[in-house]
Amino acid sequence: MRKPFRWLSVACVVAIGVMIFAFMIEKVGMAASGGAFVEHGWNVQFTAPLSKQAIEKEVVYVTDQQGKKVKAKLVLSKDGKELQVKGLEPGEYALNIDDQALTRTFLKSFKQNKIKFTMYESIETVKSAADLKAYFDMAKNLQGRNQSEEVTYESAEVASDSSSDKASSGSSGHSETNVQVQGIDEPDIVKTDGDYVYTIAEGTVRITDIRNGQMKKAASIKMEEDFYPSQLFIQEDTLIVLGEKMIRYDKKLAAQDQIMPMNGMTTISLYDMKKRTAPKLLREVSAEGYLSNARMTDDTLYIVTNLYPMLWALEEIDGATVRPRITDTADKDLGYMAYEDIAILPGATEASYTVVTAIDLHSPEKSELSTKGYLGSSNQLYMSKDHLYLTATKYHFEQNNSKAMIWNPGTANTQFFKFTLDGVKVEFTGSAELKGTVLNQFSMDEDKGYFRVVMTEGNMWDEKNPSKNHLFVLDKGMKQVGSVENLAKGERIYSARFMGDKAYMVTFRETDPLFVIDVADPAKPKVLGELKIPGFSNYLHPLDENHLIGFGYETVSEKNPSGGEPFIRTKGMKVSLFDVTDFANPKEKDMVVIGGEGTYSPVQYDHKALFQHAGRNLYGFPVSVYGENGKQHQLDFKGAGALIYEITPERGIVLKGDLVRKPDKGQQYEEWETQVQRLLYSKDRLFTVSYNDLNSYDFNTFKKLEQLKWDDKK
Repeated sequence: MRKPFRWLSVACVVAIGVMIFAFMIEKVGMAASGGAFVEHGWNVQFTAPLSKQAIEKEVVYVTDQQGKKVKAKLVLSKDGKELQVKGLEPGEYALNIDDQALTRTFLKSFKQNKIKFTMYESIETVKSAADLKAYFDMAKNLQGRNQSEEVTYESAEVASDSSSDKASSGSSGHSETNVQVQGIDEPDIVKTDGDYVYTIAEGTVRITDIRNGQMKKAASIKMEEDFYPSQLFIQEDTLIVLGEKMIRYDKKLAAQDQIMPMNGMTTISLYDMKKRTAPKLLREVSAEGYLSNARMTDDTLYIVTNLYPMLWALEEIDGATVRPRITDTADKDLGYMAYEDIAILPGATEASYTVVTAIDLHSPEKSELSTKGYLGSSNQLYMSKDHLYLTATKYHFEQNNSKAMIWNPGTANTQFFKFTLDGVKVEFTGSAELKGTVLNQFSMDEDKGYFRVVMTEGNMWDEKNPSKNHLFVLDKGMKQVGSVENLAKGERIYSARFMGDKAYMVTFRETDPLFVIDVADPAKPKVLGELKIPGFSNYLHPLDENHLIGFGYETVSEKNPSGGEPFIRTKGMKVSLFDVTDFANPKEKDMVVIGGEGTYSPVQYDHKALFQHAGRNLYGFPVSVYGENGKQHQLDFKGAGALIYEITPERGIVLKGDLVRKPDKGQQYEEWETQVQRLLYSKDRLFTVSYNDLNSYDFNTFKKLEQLKWDDKK
């Protein structure tokens, strides 16, 4: 019986020895940032020196996102404690390092043998007025060329603002703006905090008290004559009014500062609303240019403006005066943007700026302000919690050798610019150019560090080179890692929505194909299913993980007398409930058609017009209803107001509230003054907001309770 005890004793001694040996091993640490610009390279520091032969022996090497070795220039410092990595393209990588890389491997080991990092594309910072002059001279020359030449420039059009995290559900005690990404607010013409309603009309911000089951005027803010308010945010006791302000030159201004004509200024007015009946202006910040879009998250406000300097008014470009102007009542010294705050976006050739302004709202009266100017225009905006993405369309005009004036649009690609957000700190971190154009913000999404986008390439009417549709996936460094291409040839994208690992896309020409695309594996996205039905959806809204609501139009196909493709006529507004439980076989579970040809709702192009109450499964929208009288497609006005539906997977689409008012005798069109713009709720009351009145309804019976007419002159 002694032998087992002897072996047990030996085993204990060995175990104790191993433990002591393990404690004696020095754990070597590594310190490095999560990413760096390509031109600067990426550095990593070690708490113990590496062997000089570590690089030659390839016990230190770099792999890409798929784990494949890539060529990189590795430079070790003299003391062996710092390694620089250069020669990489933008993208995600990992530094792999074996314990053999240490000078003395005995009793030494790395705490980790792999560290991930991202390489970003850098941008060129403007250094002087001469740099700006050279850029705008180049851009002006390009603008003057004939468009038939092979010239690339960015589009100046402002695209409409029409998915990722689930949209705001309105599950609190009052309405919230329907947004794309949960936790990121978007500006709107109407806001509520549950106690008050804030609206814009006739250059005035109106504040209505809706507490205690009644509506009454609380206050109104009449804007200056040259200020035109357009959008609102409400953040606790701070009201944020966005709009355009025309700044007039001070007669005392030096002559050299009046050389450059003044554009309109996008102005952010911050009001103290602790006392709702007496708003107090705290601060005004203005950035020269036109409002593109805005977002608010974590008490930080982000504003994107586009500025097109009036080069046509200048015989000689002065680099000092084509800088954006910035004003801030909290800082009297602001004027022209500093050169070091201006950079050139990769590939930019257009005579314009994109200006990004960020304001900390914790102390709005005196908090930090950041402004950055980027040469080159932008169109669409998508924002996640950590990143801001902007797009710019680039047209490539093909050579036209014909003497006849033939319009040739050539091809269009889209540039994507990525910015990392850290409070008011906004840093450019990469760009990419992809083939095709983007419909709207819902065509883009970010999930788990990957940027996903759906795009249409080409034109529907081009028979020789028909349009086609693509989905692309890019990594943190804006490097393409996966795609699904050439979908629905001859059609274009009408709507899209990303929901976690799935992407949904609607294209149209004669029927409405709804594509279900699996994007769980960024490197291998694939189409799972497709549904073809009459009509199309302009906006897709998530109901739950397995159901989508589509808002669009019904269509009919009519024979072409000439024998060509059939004519497609748009009929009434269509609301569809899509069941995607079986991804391979999506179904239209239910649908309703509202009115006939001419029926219209702003929810078709503006997602913020959608009313929702998740707790009651209610969805509503403003609507103007028309019908056909059979006389050569003449339209009859049937009424205007709003409709509210209960939408559930079990019961489908059920009309709950019909707030459409029938027309007066002889009335042929809706009246814009009384046309419903938004619906909202607070507690047990529903409200409709129009240009000059608010109406309240019982939320259970939808019976009208009260009307409040606004007259700012009284």
